[in-house]
Amino acid sequence: MIEDLKGGETWRIFRIMSEFVEGFEELSDIGLAVTIFGSARFHRNHKYYKKAMEISGILANNGYTVITGGGPGIMEAANKGASKNKGISVGLNIVLPKEQKPNPFQNKALNFKYFFARKVMFVKYAMGYVCMPGGFGTLDEFFEALTLVQTHKIYPFPLILVGKEYWNGLVHWIKTTMLKEKTILKEDIDLIKLTDDPQEVLSIINAHRDWKQKMIKESAKNRK
Repeated sequence: MIEDLKGGETWRIFRIMSEFVEGFEELSDIGLAVTIFGSARFHRNHKYYKKAMEISGILANNGYTVITGGGPGIMEAANKGASKNKGISVGLNIVLPKEQKPNPFQNKALNFKYFFARKVMFVKYAMGYVCMPGGFGTLDEFFEALTLVQTHKIYPFPLILVGKEYWNGLVHWIKTTMLKEKTILKEDIDLIKLTDDPQEVLSIINAHRDWKQKMIKESAKNRK
């Protein structure tokens, strides 16, 4: 019995490896990309669904690939906005007992069993996160990326919360409680951007792209 368990764990390692290998191969050529998160529960007439479509359409029109979790709600809206504007629309689908049904607006789709493998793809291939209003999953993705940037485990990139009405309470609590208790530094708050304006989202992403390209050029000069 113990040997059977060990054998099962060994094969699980290969399944995990296969998800990483497939993700790296399929996403290596998608270009500059932005990941959009948000609730799977918003219907197509909801204001945040419409705003997610608008934001992804603007990003696609400006040459950015859009990555989502591949499901309904905000994910569908973002994939739809990108695909309708002839952009690369990526869905990183996850197998869940509820809610997760792949949306039809992905022109590049991958399927994951393991959340952690999927999370690596979100971070590795995005140059910015746009977090629309969402639940625990959205908060999980946002705070994990925020922690990675704060601790310098990844290069800094924009972490944008869209929807002031929805996110103001959270940002206020971070500023008044976490900062007051000194569990974060003042400069950590600057890592978070809050807006309602799709054009401002584009401006933030463009500014980061330009900064990143400048850093790459300077690094290349220093190596000569």
